[in-house]
Amino acid sequence: MNDDTEGALVLRCRAGDRTAFDALLTRYERQVFDIAYRILHDREDAIDVTQTTFLRAYENFARYDAARQFRSWLYRIAVNDALDLVRARKQPEALNEEQPDDHDGPEDITLRGQDDGTLQRALKTLRVEYRTVIVLKHLQGCSYEEIALILDCPVKTVKARLFTARQALRDVLVEWGYIK
Repeated sequence: MNDDTEGALVLRCRAGDRTAFDALLTRYERQVFDIAYRILHDREDAIDVTQTTFLRAYENFARYDAARQFRSWLYRIAVNDALDLVRARKQPEALNEEQPDDHDGPEDITLRGQDDGTLQRALKTLRVEYRTVIVLKHLQGCSYEEIALILDCPVKTVKARLFTARQALRDVLVEWGYIK
């Protein structure tokens, strides 16, 4: 019998089963890429972080604590790799002064990413710690507790960062004329 539950796949990976690793890769590759892309704003860097994340996961399956969600553990690796790249490049966190396209209207913009280009530009204006919590909460659907585990900080800190991030994102969208 082929058991494809997450826990069973991780156990099989620990035993060296590459097909189990392929199944986990297929299951989480897009989410890891999305996290990296929204933090880094660069497709090639996001691809590199995605590959590095899965390589680190594969190399460290022995250290994975089965009491934790695999998704949280994997996302933490991805966020850390992306943030390490941000720090290594010392990218300035300056505001992006680009104006939105004239044909986009407020009805096209939501925090669910219906207009990914505008959302991405707006996210890019946020400091990286605020951008990260928005990505994890609203675009990856992580709980406050899961974000706290991923970022290794208290839940209160997550809630505070998320509140500030939402306000900052709203201010940008108001300034750009997408919401009132």
